Amino acid sequence: MRKLIAYPLSIFYFFFFGLTLLVFHPIQWICLNVFGYQAHKKSVDWLQFFLMRCLNILGSQFTFENPYNISTDQPLIIVANHQSMSDISPIMWYMRKHHVKFISKKELGKGIPSVSYNLRHGGSALIDRKNPRQALTEIKRFSEYIEHTKRAAVIFPEGTRSRNGKPKKFQTKGLETLIKYIPSALIVPISINNSWKTLKYGKFPMGLGAHLTFTVHKPLKASDHETGMLLETIEKVIKDNIYT
Repeated sequence: MRKLIAYPLSIFYFFFFGLTLLVFHPIQWICLNVFGYQAHKKSVDWLQFFLMRCLNILGSQFTFENPYNISTDQPLIIVANHQSMSDISPIMWYMRKHHVKFISKKELGKGIPSVSYNLRHGGSALIDRKNPRQALTEIKRFSEYIEHTKRAAVIFPEGTRSRNGKPKKFQTKGLETLIKYIPSALIVPISINNSWKTLKYGKFPMGLGAHLTFTVHKPLKASDHETGMLLETIEKVIKDNIYT
């Protein structure tokens, strides 16, 4: 019965999801080209808010636990496990004061209203996973940008999404590069739970009633730790707080 109900609700969800992307695409363009970066950034923030409201149509709820008062005068590297595309909007919305940017595969840089525009023009990095040299060069450029602007880089070290919530082994090369080229960064680990349940039936219908939780763990100053031990600590604290 639950899956049966999911079909009509998923149709409503995709309608409003698509409408939100279409509406915010020209809004982003106007904000960036007429008013500049800060206006564009605010339009992207509100895009994330309304994308989360679209998920509410499916009965999804969000809990974002962050007991730490993280300063905005230093760059951040936000490290999280990855369960679905629904991971992205809550991180961008609840961490918006830090100007969140992503490392994404280059395929997402075209063809998706609002999303592709923001990835190309909002300060994120687009990498070719089949071209390690391009990927590392782009991550280095991105790292220097984050270091200079004191904004936040988000990376999902698993590389691909977990389909059942069980975390995969972290691929740390990209994270190591970020740490190397953002020497003043504060590392912010986040554990994500239940996001995968929005896709438990596949791409259609969507899963209903998922309670997505995001737990921010104690930030770690990158320069205070040996890189190998830091990577192990980050992976352990994230995975120890994933419940499947």
